[in-house]
Amino acid sequence: MKNQGLLITAVEPNSIAAELGLKPGDRLLSINRQPVRDIIDYRFLIAAEELVAGVLTGAGEAWELEIEKDYEEDLGLDFGEHAFGPTRTCHNRCMFCFVDQMAPNMRPTLYIRDDDYRLSFWQGNFISLTNVKDEELQRIIHQKMGPLYISVHTTNPELRRRMLNNRHAGKIMDQLRQLAAGGIEMHTQAVLCPGVNDGQEMERTITDLAGLWPQVHSLAVVPVGITKFREGLHTIRTFTKEEAAGVVATVENYRQKFLARWDYPFVYASDEFFLLAEKPIPPAEYYADFPQTENGVGLVRLFWDEWELAEQDLPRQMLKPRTVTMVTGVSAAKILQQVADRLNQIKGLKVKLVVVPNKFFGETVTVTGLLTGQDIIDALTGKDIGDFLILPSVVLRDEEDVFLDDLTLADIEHRLKVPVRAVTGPQQMVETILAD
Repeated sequence: MKNQGLLITAVEPNSIAAELGLKPGDRLLSINRQPVRDIIDYRFLIAAEELVAGVLTGAGEAWELEIEKDYEEDLGLDFGEHAFGPTRTCHNRCMFCFVDQMAPNMRPTLYIRDDDYRLSFWQGNFISLTNVKDEELQRIIHQKMGPLYISVHTTNPELRRRMLNNRHAGKIMDQLRQLAAGGIEMHTQAVLCPGVNDGQEMERTITDLAGLWPQVHSLAVVPVGITKFREGLHTIRTFTKEEAAGVVATVENYRQKFLARWDYPFVYASDEFFLLAEKPIPPAEYYADFPQTENGVGLVRLFWDEWELAEQDLPRQMLKPRTVTMVTGVSAAKILQQVADRLNQIKGLKVKLVVVPNKFFGETVTVTGLLTGQDIIDALTGKDIGDFLILPSVVLRDEEDVFLDDLTLADIEHRLKVPVRAVTGPQQMVETILAD
């Protein structure tokens, strides 16, 4: 039993658990005779007002604790970073997998391919469902683990088996129907590869998934990302401008049908398709309730709307002259150039925009979030940066000052001999530039 249940790492003072004498090092095995496999089991089972908790203490004693509490009252237990146990990894070998295109010798976490339905529910990770058994589908339904975020790519069974290189991948529609019948909300994506799952196959995918509305609540169509590290992998190319425009037009045709039917658009082309096609970014109404911003759907529109608000408060003149440099990737260059042009209308302010090509992953990768510290250094070395450098925070690991290549903001400052500021969104960018 020593490896079963959840290991308690902390107990909140004055909580129910503290009153019962539970301590770090004890292990919670069950609640109401049901095994506690992970934090989701725990959250689901403690919703009852009367509990019987099975505990194995750090000293090896088996306890059975009877608890009465309010419906929403927590026990005061913390299970630390291992509250899910081992993360379920991906068993697919997708022809377009970005992890397979990573550069060698990077930090180990960049090579992890998670495919865990629990993390899809808990933090919005996309999953394929290829490693989910029927009893786990029933658990999802029973514990109401929604919404889920599911990588469908295609609803053609044979094509999906081929694209994911997994013989279990073809039953996706049966799985989605089962989840939909159980009332689980789902958001889906299709990573499009030219000549593979676009065109008529994309239309089939849109139609099939729309047939499960409203449980399948949205579908994001995004272009495949290709790096220069594809030796030995399936031959795939990027979309041309004309092909991207065709995807945008097809999606728009379906959106209009769904709007007329449900007053909800359902399917969205990602921002990258609009940028590739050199089409205007749609207004906020296009994105309804913005269900897939983490998938690059509507982020540019949110940026523009925030910029328009920030622009209203721009001064006519700086209190003291200032020169700053901003960095962007290739795909967002035209957007940021308009922002820089407007800022340069402020007397005493000079804003330079530097577009950084992605030499690390290859110049087919154009999104800003995949720029590395070294590419930024290479692009700016020898340039007059001015008073400080502004970087978008998307180039850094969440809540850390570390780039994909493990360089830090401090490294950039040291190499370029200039202060560096990482900003999130237009408002913070403007505040940083105008700060006294």
